Amino acid sequence: MKKAIALVMLVAALSVAGCQSERASPRQQTLDIALWDEKAKPAVDEAIAAFENKHPDVRVNVTYSPYSQYWTTLRTSIGGGAGPDLFWMNAVNFHQYAEPGLLQSLEKFIAEDETFQKQHYFESMIELYSYEDDLFGAPYFVDAVGLFYNKALFDESGIPYPDETWDWEDIERVGAQLTDADKGVYGYAAPIVSNQRGYYNYIHQAGGEIVSEDQAHSGFGTAAAKEAFAFIERLVDQGISPDIKSQIENDLDQMFMSDKVAMYPTLSVSAALFHDEMGHKVDVAPLPKGKKDAVILHGISWTMNKKTEHPELAWELIKELTGEAGNETIAKSGFSTPAARSAGDLWLESIPDMDLHVFIAAQETGVAYPVSKNTMEWQRMEQTEIQGAFLSGEPLDDALDRVATEMERILRQGQESE
Repeated sequence: MKKAIALVMLVAALSVAGCQSERASPRQQTLDIALWDEKAKPAVDEAIAAFENKHPDVRVNVTYSPYSQYWTTLRTSIGGGAGPDLFWMNAVNFHQYAEPGLLQSLEKFIAEDETFQKQHYFESMIELYSYEDDLFGAPYFVDAVGLFYNKALFDESGIPYPDETWDWEDIERVGAQLTDADKGVYGYAAPIVSNQRGYYNYIHQAGGEIVSEDQAHSGFGTAAAKEAFAFIERLVDQGISPDIKSQIENDLDQMFMSDKVAMYPTLSVSAALFHDEMGHKVDVAPLPKGKKDAVILHGISWTMNKKTEHPELAWELIKELTGEAGNETIAKSGFSTPAARSAGDLWLESIPDMDLHVFIAAQETGVAYPVSKNTMEWQRMEQTEIQGAFLSGEPLDDALDRVATEMERILRQGQESE
């Protein structure tokens, strides 16, 4: 009897030990990554599958957060010494993470890895995510602004489609012809609630800039900025573009997809959505020029947490996401323009009946999104003042002068804190 009891106890003990071993053995290491747009999920999942196939002892956990919550959650976790190993970064927030040393420089990995070459990516992305000459963000996808247009509305009016010869005068002339107040149709949407899609482009097209190269001076009080906003104001006053109240109350994307806007300048990431919803009646042309041809360029990078416990593995995952295979995956998905030059043709094929080459060409000639150490602070002020002026009817020149003065104060504070 005693032998039987002992045998049962031994079997039970071995069984428990075996279960514990099974629970502990499959994955010894974990990488956590974070981003905000689930439309990128197919491309992200494919890259992770390829990585895990090469590293069967590593599991990758992915967290998607709404953009409205993403930055608060990220800053809290990283500021507390934790946070994901890899995470999406945009230009607006980049300096807030790079300057205090929250990000891992990628230079030492690049120096030892012949498969990752900066020149393989669009220059604007390398510029946006470099700090003190070190690259901190591996380029993932890029975006530029193009002029999306509703072919059906043009066809109904017998008007030729926009092309690379168009300028501001064409927007006003054709926009007026396509506007139909009785049907609630606007000929053009001039974004006021978005700087990248709207007035940042116009200021550069008028010969100005948003912030000086030395990050000491604002371009909002200049003649170029005032010319750009006078253009927007004319479009609104003539009823060609929705006014500020309409833009706040109605999503411009939805207005365009609902045939309420004939021409709409917006980002390349909207191409797949518009094509899915509108089919063959949507296409895109280059953004019409002002005194000069200029388009604001932006994009998303993958950055590495300075406190990651697995920097070498994190680098291998970055390469899987942003290297040749990763860029080909995101290109084929149609999500947005891949950051690697070599994958551009694949992206063009993802929506063959839309002239996506507009966005590739813009990457070679455009202007990098304006950033400084404290971009977020002056942008909040800028948007509040500009939208407030449109709402109240205050002279825009007065508001722009005030924005310039306050922005330069904020820029000085940023430089003094270094």
